[in-house]
Amino acid sequence: MPSSANILVLDTNVILHDSQCLDSFEKDDIVLPIAVLEELDHFKKGNEMINFHARNFVRILDRIIGERSFNSGIRLAPDRGTFSIALDREFDPEFARSFSSSTPDHRILYTAYRLQREHPDRRVTLVTKDVNLRMKAKAIGINTQDYISDRVKDLSQLYKGSRLVEGVDDSLIDNLYQAPFALPADRFAFDPPPIANEYFILRNGRKSVLAVFDHETNMIRRVDKKPAYGIMPRNAEQTFALDALTREVPLVTIGGKAGTGKTLLALAAALERRKNYRQIFLARPVVPLSNRDLGYLPGDVQSKLDPYMKPLYDNLSVIQHQFPESDAKYKRITEMLAEDKLIISPLAYIRGRSLQNIYFIVDEAQNLTPHEVKTIITRCGEGTKVVFTGDIFQIDHPYLDSESNGLSYLIDRMKGQKLFAHVTLEKGERSELAELAADIL
Repeated sequence: MPSSANILVLDTNVILHDSQCLDSFEKDDIVLPIAVLEELDHFKKGNEMINFHARNFVRILDRIIGERSFNSGIRLAPDRGTFSIALDREFDPEFARSFSSSTPDHRILYTAYRLQREHPDRRVTLVTKDVNLRMKAKAIGINTQDYISDRVKDLSQLYKGSRLVEGVDDSLIDNLYQAPFALPADRFAFDPPPIANEYFILRNGRKSVLAVFDHETNMIRRVDKKPAYGIMPRNAEQTFALDALTREVPLVTIGGKAGTGKTLLALAAALERRKNYRQIFLARPVVPLSNRDLGYLPGDVQSKLDPYMKPLYDNLSVIQHQFPESDAKYKRITEMLAEDKLIISPLAYIRGRSLQNIYFIVDEAQNLTPHEVKTIITRCGEGTKVVFTGDIFQIDHPYLDSESNGLSYLIDRMKGQKLFAHVTLEKGERSELAELAADIL
């Protein structure tokens, strides 16, 4: 290993987050503790994304290594660092007083601890998404870092999808209320200029209008407040959201805190547009408590999954019970469920299905990794509309945060693309108490 290169020790969770993580490290020397390979072996079987990453990483390693021996490390590429696997060593007495050797995390930590002492002239860093393990490493003087190749750099600048523009001339607002309900964008003093599918509240002290930028015609088009399957938007952002959800925009993200109506609006829009799609899929990732497998929960598969899926059925029930049981719209929802035209399921159970001409809603998308979001989108076929909803500040995944989750990453990367629209819902619509709790608790 070149003496000038840094040494990076990889934790298992980095690989389960991104099986192609080796490409993110350029000239550093990568060391994989043997405990990581053992943990990957336990994750190989299954249909979740972490199982895919475990299998894919091992295949990548096999392709890189081939028939070569790599006891002392092999070079990943001519201008890259080396890769090696570190075998376990017996803990020295000082380390063993605080850490048990039966814990895989401690074996990974000891690899970094030992390398730091063997190479005092080089920077050794433990790369892990486990905050607790980073704290342990720092306690014994080991450099640590999160895996941040797919992290949003400045969350405060994350695209909201809409903005307020003050001081708009009365004549412009009046013209947007007259046919053809659109005006050239250059007649407005936008700063910065509008981007594809961006929404606006245009107003002055007397009048206001809701509008969206049509990038193909370079026009500002009025947005009307319209119901979707009986659900009427209650504020400007909800009006924008329903417009994006019912227009021919194939990729839509809806963000916002609890109670803002993200899932309800997406489901209502899907039902409103049901004739344009073969099926409606409503799915959410299952993130078990403490990252433990569902097998730890009592009961059969359905009883294990029911608590995770119940919020989705609750939203469907809200929409259905707007109508009397004798109403055709009430009956249609029951029929769609019975005929598998409307499917509510854990995300892992839908991944293997054909995604042609589907209205596909992914709820709680903040619990997906960037790679999972990419995988879902790249599997969507012709005629499919995919909608991601979530709250980037309410994350259940143990190794994701507001900057590294798939929803934030998607919004940041897709901003301004003609096939993408985003709306952040700001105002809670459940109750005054729910709004207060979401804001201050």
